[in-house]
Amino acid sequence: MKLRHFLQFKDFSRAEHEYLFARTKKIKSKFKKYQRYWPLEDRTLAMIFEKPSTRTRMSFEAGMHQLGGAAIYLFTRDSQLGRGEPVEDAAQVISRMCDIIMVRTFEQDIIDRFAANSRVPVINGLTNEYHPCQILADIYTFIEHRGSIKGKTVAWIGDSNNVCNTWLQAAEILDFKVNVSTPPGYELEAERKNRHVEEFKDPMAAAKGAHLVTTDVWTSMGFEAENEERKRDFQDWMVDAEMMKAAKKDALFMHCLPAHRGEEVAAEVIDGKQSVVWDEAENRLHAQKALLEFLLLGKK
Repeated sequence: MKLRHFLQFKDFSRAEHEYLFARTKKIKSKFKKYQRYWPLEDRTLAMIFEKPSTRTRMSFEAGMHQLGGAAIYLFTRDSQLGRGEPVEDAAQVISRMCDIIMVRTFEQDIIDRFAANSRVPVINGLTNEYHPCQILADIYTFIEHRGSIKGKTVAWIGDSNNVCNTWLQAAEILDFKVNVSTPPGYELEAERKNRHVEEFKDPMAAAKGAHLVTTDVWTSMGFEAENEERKRDFQDWMVDAEMMKAAKKDALFMHCLPAHRGEEVAAEVIDGKQSVVWDEAENRLHAQKALLEFLLLGKK
C-alpha cells in the first residue's frame, strides 16, 4: 500500500473524507455496543508531543488500544528531540520501530520534515498552522446531528488560528461556506482565503443564517504573552445567546476545548441545548480510529 500521511485536511480527497466519515460511524457503533474490534492488533502508534494535550493524547492512546494495538507516549523534553537531535534523524529511527506516528508540535515545517523522512504514516495532531484531526471530528459531529455539510454555512468567530485555517481547507474540499469574523489585526492571511470564505467585520453578521457557529480560545498555546491584549481585542467576539439567535433556529454550537466561559463563549451557550461540544470531543476518538485504520490498512 502506498505510504500516506495526514498533515493537512487537504491531503485527502472528498471521496476519502466521506469514506472516513462512514467508517467513523461503523467504528463508533461497535464501540457503543461493546463489540471488540481489533484490526490493528500488534501494531504500534508512537505519539510525539512538543505541545501537551488532554484530548489529543486520550483520543489517540485510547483509540489505538481499542483497535487492538499499543500506543507509546513521547514528550520531546524527555527525549533526544528535546536535546537537539535533528527532526530528520528522529523520524528515521522512530519510524523503524513503530507502525504509525502522531506528532503534535509548533511549526508545520517540523511535521513536514518529519514525514519526509518517515517510513510509516504520520498524522498531524496539531501544529500552529493546522489541526486536521479536530475538523475531521467536527464535521463528523455535524453529519451525525444534521446530515451532509455540503452547501451549509459555518460561522467562525474569533481568532484566525490553526482550527480556522483547517475549516477553510475543509470548505473547499467538501463544498460548504465559512463566514469568518475576527477582530482588527487578527484577520485571515491572504493565502488562506478561497471562494468558499467570506469575511465579516461584525461577528453578528457572520453568524446570521449559519447552520453551525464555532469558536476557539482567544489565546492559543504559544501566545500566552499576548493574553491580556487579546482579551481586550476580542471582547466583542464572544459567542453568546444573542449571537446564536442570529444563526438558524436549529444551529449547532461547537468548540474544540478547553473553553473559557465568559470569554470566547457564554456559559449559557456552551452548556445550552444547541451545544454539541461533548459529542464533538468524544468523536475525536472515533474519527481518529477510522483514520488510523485507513492509513494502516487502506479501505475496508
